[in-house]
Amino acid sequence: MNTAFRTPPHPTTTDGAPRTVGVEVEFANLDAPSAAAVVRSLYGGSLEPEDPHRCRVTGTRLGDFSVELDMRSAHPGKAGPGEPGALGKAVGKAVGKAVDGVVEALRPWWGNVGSLVMPFEIAAPPIPIDRLTELEPLFAALSAQGAAGTDASPLFAFGLHLNPQVARTDGDYVLDHLKSFLLLAPWLRREIRVDPTRRLTGFIAAFPVDYAVKVVDPAYRPDLDGLIGDYLEANPTRNRELDLFPLFAHLAPETMAAKLADPHVRPRPTFHYRLPNARLGDPDWCLAQDWNRWVAVEELAADRNRLDALAVDFRAFAARKALDGWAAEAGRRLAG
Repeated sequence: MNTAFRTPPHPTTTDGAPRTVGVEVEFANLDAPSAAAVVRSLYGGSLEPEDPHRCRVTGTRLGDFSVELDMRSAHPGKAGPGEPGALGKAVGKAVGKAVDGVVEALRPWWGNVGSLVMPFEIAAPPIPIDRLTELEPLFAALSAQGAAGTDASPLFAFGLHLNPQVARTDGDYVLDHLKSFLLLAPWLRREIRVDPTRRLTGFIAAFPVDYAVKVVDPAYRPDLDGLIGDYLEANPTRNRELDLFPLFAHLAPETMAAKLADPHVRPRPTFHYRLPNARLGDPDWCLAQDWNRWVAVEELAADRNRLDALAVDFRAFAARKALDGWAAEAGRRLAG
């Protein structure tokens, strides 16, 4: 499938550098070494196994890739609080060493069991927007090697994450993109055809309607700290379709540190768009489709008049409790 990648209205940062995009894709039926070998065959570099379920491919023409089972307990050194490694330390150094030794011996098996239902994930390095097309062969090659996506099993709830670097770091820019996403989210879900399994997991929960109605209001223009405070109050979780925790942690680290204690939040100057489907193996699916839908969000965000007009209509639909029809209305307005 040959779909062109669209260019967003702001393809560079304020200093004129090309914006980049990080891409993460989840899949099953292909282990980490095999998937890493696919990466190396396409982009060169060196394959560096770190454990049976995690590899790195370094020095490729695009940068460094990681491939790993998306299950913390399968990897040495990644056990979190409450997992056996932490427990071993809590009951004493000597006992801890013994427990940790058993756990480390079991991790490869543990990972094998987890890989039956947990996805492997390839995380690509940040790539300039005008080079995103170079990632499309990776999706085709993974599928050719047997990688399975969301559609392959009722147990699979695999996603695709896009991490577009922001063009600017001011509050109005961030707010306009959040408003735009909230307005287009029902249309995005309809176009993506969200898998029922993915909806059940809670990893990509929709924003509360009351919050969306509040934020899209053209009169809603808080400063950055106010925006972050309102966001965290209504969304005390990373599991949103558009996760702004990493961006907020980058823009206002002290504010976020005072309001949130989550070691999984990594500050970075990107939007974290958590797409619900990774449809590897589907010949009608490609990366460009999902990227182009994100570009529609950026285009609306860049047109304040159009953004506010759509917001007025969204709020009217919400007041009539008619948001079931909003996806079709938003699609009609985008097409017009």
